[in-house]
Amino acid sequence: MPARGPSDRVHLELIASARRHWSSLAVADSTGQRLTYGRMLVVGFALARALARLTAGQTNVATLLPASVGAAVANLALLLAGKVPVNLNFTAGPDALETCIRQADIRTILTSRRFLEKAGLPAHPSMVYLEDVRERIGLSDKLAALAQARLAPLGWLRRRLSGPPSASSPLFTIMFSSGSTGVPKGVMLSHANVLANVDSLSTIFPMTTRDVFVGILPLFHSFGFTGTFWFPLLQGAGVVYHPNPVDAKTIGELAETYKATMLISTPTFCGTYLRRCTPEQFATLRHAIVGAEKLREPLATEFREKFGIGLLEGYGMTEMSPVVAVNLPDEDTPAGRRVRTRPGSVGRPIPGVDAKVVDRETGEDLPVGREGLLLVRGASLMMGYLGEPDRTAEVLRDGWYATGDIGRLDEDGFLFITDRVSRFSKIGGEMVPHVSVEDAINRILGDASAVVTAVPDATRGERLVAFYAKPDVPPDVLWHRLAETDLPKLWVPKRENLVPIDAIPTLGTGKADLRRIKQLAMARG
Repeated sequence: MPARGPSDRVHLELIASARRHWSSLAVADSTGQRLTYGRMLVVGFALARALARLTAGQTNVATLLPASVGAAVANLALLLAGKVPVNLNFTAGPDALETCIRQADIRTILTSRRFLEKAGLPAHPSMVYLEDVRERIGLSDKLAALAQARLAPLGWLRRRLSGPPSASSPLFTIMFSSGSTGVPKGVMLSHANVLANVDSLSTIFPMTTRDVFVGILPLFHSFGFTGTFWFPLLQGAGVVYHPNPVDAKTIGELAETYKATMLISTPTFCGTYLRRCTPEQFATLRHAIVGAEKLREPLATEFREKFGIGLLEGYGMTEMSPVVAVNLPDEDTPAGRRVRTRPGSVGRPIPGVDAKVVDRETGEDLPVGREGLLLVRGASLMMGYLGEPDRTAEVLRDGWYATGDIGRLDEDGFLFITDRVSRFSKIGGEMVPHVSVEDAINRILGDASAVVTAVPDATRGERLVAFYAKPDVPPDVLWHRLAETDLPKLWVPKRENLVPIDAIPTLGTGKADLRRIKQLAMARG
């Protein structure tokens, strides 16, 4: 990995990458927009000059845009203008959006009229439209942008765009958590954080100008932001974006047209591609990485059989910028087959990241194979939560981040995630893991997904409610099948609490919307 200094900035690294790969594809999207590295840099500098005038005196500036060329250029331009980009989650709902705007002191939201109309989103007093900003870019802006992008010495740009020398690890972005279980948290990431994660990924997934990523995750998602924006562009690869991750028809066509080699997605989305994309469309894929939810073996097997490529399960969180661990393709060496993936695991920690498992009560380190609370650390660990020092202190322990996930490490260093601390229910004095119940239901239903939540119960403290996406299976049948498994009887939801549903509610990130699931359960009484 390259040696990093205190003056390293992500956007300066992108300028250097753009000059090395000036005529190569940088970004494209399903609207037909397509920019080379050189063109993207020139447009970014021109837009930055206009945004600097519009946002004078502001530090944090938000974007409300789908995965697209426009979103990528807007983020780059804000950084070139000396601003901190904050990508807002447009699927979070008005209350969550207002919370994010207030927490980050947002006075300008960069968006697009076309996007608002298509998404059915209301206008906001802080909104500034890209269509209007472009009209404010004059000839002098364009000429200055071309000179900066192509001719200005990198040393001069570094001094001009790095900020004060005292800022050894300045704020790069604020990413708000999905809010699937509560109020969104503002995760502050530094330039050093994101560069550390990108550097680690580049050692295990080296890319060239021949590589093209399919960008279907929004930039407000940490895996979309780092994994399908900064990671490929800092290596000279291209990205083709599409804002609807379940539009398998368009995604398949884009993958075939651009000869895509890397897909970062979720198991749920890949299930859609399995049904609707052809082997020819994914013929050039070299890697397909999934996260955000558990990869189930039937999907992994079917995907491999149809497309000839295995799904590599990974794991991370916004607080780690975000990648913590990932499985890698097995490889043949002169000494024999090198196993780098283990089914059921999320892989080994990536270079530069350490992981350990501790006792939930005592905090003492646990031996290999023992299940406990997962702690991680590395240069990619966040600066902290925005405006919440107490909350930050709760999760940071002597340089380690307490993930809230329950897991174990095996003798070869592979990490297995088994549950979340927050996804247990205390029923009759016993702690019941929701994921274990979900797994049992999914084994019975096959591809159908299930989500378990809990509601208050007057006699046992809590009771489980399970929603499952296979309406043709009656609750009574499912209950009898569950009763025949090895689940403890206390863990089996009552028949009336097995609820068929057309589709599991999800967030824009592809994760199950646990807050919405909870609301549905509470509404049932």
